[in-house]
Amino acid sequence: MQVPLIQLQCGVNSYEWGKVGKESAAAKYATATDANQFTIENEKPYAELWMGTHPSLPSKDVDTRRSLLDLIQDNKALMSTEVSEKYSEKLPFLFKVLSIRKALSIQAHPNKKLAEELHKKDPKNYPDDNHKPEMTIAVTPFDGLCGFRPLKEITHFLATVPSLRELVGEGAAKEFEEAVSGHETSGSAEETQRNKKALQAIFSALMTKDKSAVLAAAKELVASAEKEGENFAGGGGPANGGKELADLVIRLNGQFEGDIGLFVLFYLNYVKLEVGEAMFLKADDIHAYLSGDIIECMASSDNVVRAGFTPKFQDIPTLISMLTYSYAPISDQKMKPVDYPYVTLNRAAYSSSSSAILYDPPIEEFSVVKTELNSEGAKATFEAIEGPSVVICTAGSGSISVGPKTQQVKAGHVFFVGATAECILESDSERFTTFKAFCELSGKENANGAS
Repeated sequence: MQVPLIQLQCGVNSYEWGKVGKESAAAKYATATDANQFTIENEKPYAELWMGTHPSLPSKDVDTRRSLLDLIQDNKALMSTEVSEKYSEKLPFLFKVLSIRKALSIQAHPNKKLAEELHKKDPKNYPDDNHKPEMTIAVTPFDGLCGFRPLKEITHFLATVPSLRELVGEGAAKEFEEAVSGHETSGSAEETQRNKKALQAIFSALMTKDKSAVLAAAKELVASAEKEGENFAGGGGPANGGKELADLVIRLNGQFEGDIGLFVLFYLNYVKLEVGEAMFLKADDIHAYLSGDIIECMASSDNVVRAGFTPKFQDIPTLISMLTYSYAPISDQKMKPVDYPYVTLNRAAYSSSSSAILYDPPIEEFSVVKTELNSEGAKATFEAIEGPSVVICTAGSGSISVGPKTQQVKAGHVFFVGATAECILESDSERFTTFKAFCELSGKENANGAS
């Protein structure tokens, strides 16, 4: 029987927002696998490395060149019968490395029911019928727009950014202010629902403006940002200073001049993640990634509903109607990783403060363990789980072992580990960093890393 350790050949996408040439971690990792025969072009943007069975860019076995999808469909034991049957013999998650040079579109991913409807109606723009909750872990410093701000912050910006208020209209701005005033943070279900309805109305008032009005307002907004500095937007809100927001407006206008997204940023949390910090986005949550290198794990889907910062197809009516309109500070979306309990570290690992930490979102398709082995000879032995794993090395070098099979690992190498297989990682460098995405439906992985 085949040892369930398979080195994968993974493809990289070239999207316009990706980092260019060797600046792209996604591209550098793709070159690490000799079977890719991939050469980095210095002037070309490289955005995403995909690891999984999604048909848009499927991973392959380095040795046989067969697709991972073929292999797991031929042998259900590689994923476990339970996982294979629940997810139609496909890997439940799509694992990625993103290298972001400029803003991705303002977007959300549909829930399962909406994904099925959109795919049936418009398969060209919505290529599959799955939902796409996703988790982001920063590999380098990252920034992005994620989820609606607390309502008091939006009210503050409507009062202190004249071009925003003028664009949405005085009537719409006043309606919103009156609707939420005094109960912006109410815990009552009835008032929360009323707040969400008011937020949808003020967001719709912005998103449905014609392009000429947006362009004119954007010129005024950028001029204010350039002139006012730290006094911009009333000195900012509690989460972001005036200078920080002014710089953000100027930077994004340089990428997408006069775009509606310059105003959407006043509705959304502006978040910065340091290396190792993470956040989770449910289906129907609005977001736009702006810069950085990240590990991303999601349900296996490529559905995106876009509405700004993009030359691609935009579906503003669908975006307006689909969003949850949940509003909260960004701290509510940041995750709190915990120590992963089902790994044994050897003495060299303990003495060098090595670690294995779990990012466990409140969904069953995936969780991720980040392992850092900080000295030569440091070793982490992972107990077998009842589901599949995909492991990528992002720094350093070492080895991965399953049963009698051991393979050398360096940054960019990717491996599939089958269900019920104990997996051992061992460092031969001073810093050996890996990320392991996995799915186990009924096992031990029930720690919830979402705050």
